[in-house]
Amino acid sequence: MRGDANSTKGERPYFFLSYAHTPKNSFSDADPNAWVKKLYDGLCADIMQMTSLRPGAKAGFLDQGMAVGTKWTDELSENLARCQVFVPLYSPRYFLSEQCGREWWAFSQRQINHRAHHGENGEGGIIPALWVPVEPAQLPRAAQDLQFNHADFGNDYAAEGFYGLTKLNYLKYDYQKAVYRLAQRIVRAAQTTQLEEGQVYKQYESLPSAFGSGGHPAEFDISVLACSRSNLPNGRVADYYGETPQEWNPYHPVSTRPLSEHAADLVRTMNYRVSIGDFESDADQLLSEESPRTPGLLLLDRWALDTPRGQELMRRLCDRKRPWISVMVPQYSGDVLPHERERQLQQLTEQILAPRRYENAGHRSPRDGIRSLDAFGADLQKAVGLSVTHYETHARTYPPEGPAIQRPRLGGPAYPG
Repeated sequence: MRGDANSTKGERPYFFLSYAHTPKNSFSDADPNAWVKKLYDGLCADIMQMTSLRPGAKAGFLDQGMAVGTKWTDELSENLARCQVFVPLYSPRYFLSEQCGREWWAFSQRQINHRAHHGENGEGGIIPALWVPVEPAQLPRAAQDLQFNHADFGNDYAAEGFYGLTKLNYLKYDYQKAVYRLAQRIVRAAQTTQLEEGQVYKQYESLPSAFGSGGHPAEFDISVLACSRSNLPNGRVADYYGETPQEWNPYHPVSTRPLSEHAADLVRTMNYRVSIGDFESDADQLLSEESPRTPGLLLLDRWALDTPRGQELMRRLCDRKRPWISVMVPQYSGDVLPHERERQLQQLTEQILAPRRYENAGHRSPRDGIRSLDAFGADLQKAVGLSVTHYETHARTYPPEGPAIQRPRLGGPAYPG
């Protein structure tokens, strides 16, 4: 334990209770979400007993005013950026809610950034709770990847969920026990994970959903064209590289992880299965097909263009018009080069990527590169969106033929936050 999280971070809410609002059958009906408020109040009362929160401080956050079709409020966004634990309240209605999927996605970005900066999983930041039990087949990938045993809160809770326990009087004790156990888990997660505050999102409608959108492709490919420590150009330091191109870490020392793994976690939060590959090894298959197998993303190390092979590969990609493969060019602001070398690399990159300046040629990052890890995450949203749009257009135009590319798929939890 690292001590009471609120003692060092100010009085941030311990938890954000994310739930799908149940509509009334008629105007005169009682509020069907009152039972959720009862659960929230119980969690807040228990957390006040378990911590040193001052009187009047908020133990959690529950949005009671946001019905379907209304705007994301500043209060909701700020609490989502500051809360220490995200508690999704599972129900069949929850995973059909785009609003809930966006809340999950926004919190997951904080977890992924925490992992990149600190080399820790930060997986304790999402603590799911059962409102109504949900069949495993109904769970999106983000929920399936969470390792969580609901029976830890009691067998009756696992079978009935909080709604069932609160409606069945003979299970009153089991309800109180489950609330208390959940409060304990929230406090423990806040104390051990200690996530930094995140971005306050104002444009709610532009955020992706962690549950995906109907009909989008399930697969997404990430390729890397980068140097490795065994083939560094003259004058290039080894700090940013590993034994393979996939281990390239252009944001060292701010990030402790290879960029391909960080990107894969970000793409997974949009409900895709992700494969990571070496662009040089896969180029013949990726570039020879007339129709796309899956949307994709290429992470380009400018130094890889310092070789004839790297230039050849990128020219083939640009000339053969594969707009469903977005190109991202990290260019960390802390990686300062001699002026003349910087000018040479910049000119070479612009020359080779020139075809991507035109509409419908596929996404490429800004001319001066992606200067920070946060900027990379923002640009990745655009890159993935455009890849999928182009993929869907071209996949309908040119039906796939032949075998798909087989790549190693990253396993383990998705840390979607």
